[in-house]
Amino acid sequence: MKRIKLTKFRTAFVLIFLAFSFNVSLSQDFKLNNLKSTLSVFGTSSLHDWEVKATNLKGAITLTTSEELQIQKLYIEVLAESLKSGKNAMDKNTYKALKTVEFKTITFQLAKIQETSKIQDNVFNIKVIGDLTIAGVTKRIPISFKLQLNDNTLILIGEKDLEMTDYGIEPPKALFGTITTGNKISIKFNTVMAKS
Repeated sequence: MKRIKLTKFRTAFVLIFLAFSFNVSLSQDFKLNNLKSTLSVFGTSSLHDWEVKATNLKGAITLTTSEELQIQKLYIEVLAESLKSGKNAMDKNTYKALKTVEFKTITFQLAKIQETSKIQDNVFNIKVIGDLTIAGVTKRIPISFKLQLNDNTLILIGEKDLEMTDYGIEPPKALFGTITTGNKISIKFNTVMAKS
């Protein structure tokens, strides 16, 4: 009788151990590849449309694909003064508006997943809620993107419209206020992450 109970106990222990090991093996960590990733901010002004590109990005994502794709963690960081327009005067106005002396980075931190829908094998539409911090102001926002999962890489593609004043940012001006910037901006990203 004792031997039967002991055998059952050992079997249950082994099964739990294998299940735990299997779940751990399905968890995958990816780190952002700065050289292959792009993030651009588009806007308007009374003179012409404009664009700035981020040259220093960091980030990571953790997901599982046991039965369906699940994102556990997602974090993106942009060095604020890595946003470049190709024009020094515009960059200075941008950094002043973003208060980069005090706030060095722009960050996005996942809060929760709203929806995950499969488009085709290893390609998904994702809707999430996250905390976006710009110039020291944090807002919880919805954002949608396409996620493509390959063997060792993961790609996030999407865009998000924002208003600068929501983050306490006064739209930059130039030439003594004769050139004004529109409040609305559009952020477009193509984020490539490699398995770590």
